[in-house]
Amino acid sequence: MSKAPSVRALAAQALADIALSGHSLREVADRALPRLPDARDRALLTALLNEGARWWPRFDAALDRLLDKPIRRNEPVIHALLVTALVQLEILELAEYAAVAATVEAVRELRRPRLAGLTNAVLRRWLRERQTLLTALDAEPATRHAHPAWLAAAIARDWPDQTDDVLTAANREPPLMLRVNRRRAERAVVADELRAAGQQVELHPWLADGLVLPHSTDVTRLPGFAEGRFAVQDGAAQVPADLLALTNGQRVLDACAAPGGKACHALERADVHLLAVEADARRAPRIRQNLDRLGLHAEVVVGDAGDTSAWWDDQPFDRIMIDAPCSATGVIRRRPDVRLHRREADIAALVAQQSRILAACWKTLAPGGRLLYVTCSILRCENEGVIEAFLRNHADAAVLAVALPAGQPAAIGWQVLPGDGDLDGMYYALLEKSAN
Repeated sequence: MSKAPSVRALAAQALADIALSGHSLREVADRALPRLPDARDRALLTALLNEGARWWPRFDAALDRLLDKPIRRNEPVIHALLVTALVQLEILELAEYAAVAATVEAVRELRRPRLAGLTNAVLRRWLRERQTLLTALDAEPATRHAHPAWLAAAIARDWPDQTDDVLTAANREPPLMLRVNRRRAERAVVADELRAAGQQVELHPWLADGLVLPHSTDVTRLPGFAEGRFAVQDGAAQVPADLLALTNGQRVLDACAAPGGKACHALERADVHLLAVEADARRAPRIRQNLDRLGLHAEVVVGDAGDTSAWWDDQPFDRIMIDAPCSATGVIRRRPDVRLHRREADIAALVAQQSRILAACWKTLAPGGRLLYVTCSILRCENEGVIEAFLRNHADAAVLAVALPAGQPAAIGWQVLPGDGDLDGMYYALLEKSAN
């Protein structure tokens, strides 16, 4: 039997894939975690990958100050290993001697013994010059908050009064939020079952189906998960079911539906006929898996929501929800690798795609019907900018008021910023089609 890799060596290889090769954190973690038999090692690996991705822009820049010659191109895994070492020292606050010694040993395990001395010297220098280096990193918003410079500037432009709060919130561990499946359980009963299993659980104060746990955990091992009594869903993503005002018998379209959380919530709320459309054939099966576990039924179609000829039967929908493809800048605290993979050049293409999907789906909406446009972005151009342009070309569209206990009014619609009410960042615009 081959020896299991050390946590730090495995973390370095995985983080290099995430930060330097563009792989998603979820994909890499799913591949790496099963290689560690010990639960404590898996927990440390999870922390190193999440915090490594979250703080990469800060500690990647720190290494440029510590190294005479960058190694990220020629030795990407060792560069990533050094980032994980700084994460251990500054974020996880592990003992200095343990973090340094284990990192140097991981260099040897990674078959780079000639770099063991360099690794030790870099980390020792960090410890000697820590305060000076931290002060220099804190002097720039991008490295202080570990955001790419373009995104830090965009947030400052769009949300000048909330910039520091938004950037700070993106670096905090989010709570774990659950949505109770009211077709199979009562919220208070599920909460009691979880408390009996040793979990700290609170009822969400204004989301009728929401439960809040302070920390992430393996939900598949919680009582009731396998029986479909609840699902994982951030509170901001639970809002659409309330805004849609669903009633029995309605025809509902969930465009851009994967992984299916919002579709499932709609079906838990009312006996509706729901069509879930998803463009990515690799993600569409997750919709079906979630439906099956929760005991729900919907028609699932793989197709482009912006090309209705591929999936629409000419029967209008009473309700439409568009969870549009977006920059995901509102969920960086939960998906820290977004800050590594998203580029400023991506935004214009996303806006064009959002506008195309919105215009196409509007044609399928019945007179008097309602369409909810949602993104997990905090960039105004993807949100009220898209809606404003749409309204200029659609005289039959009226904006309905949205007001929530968390967030603030946008120029059009409602914006929840990361951390508002301890929710992810999300935008909502509710439109109604004139009956004439």
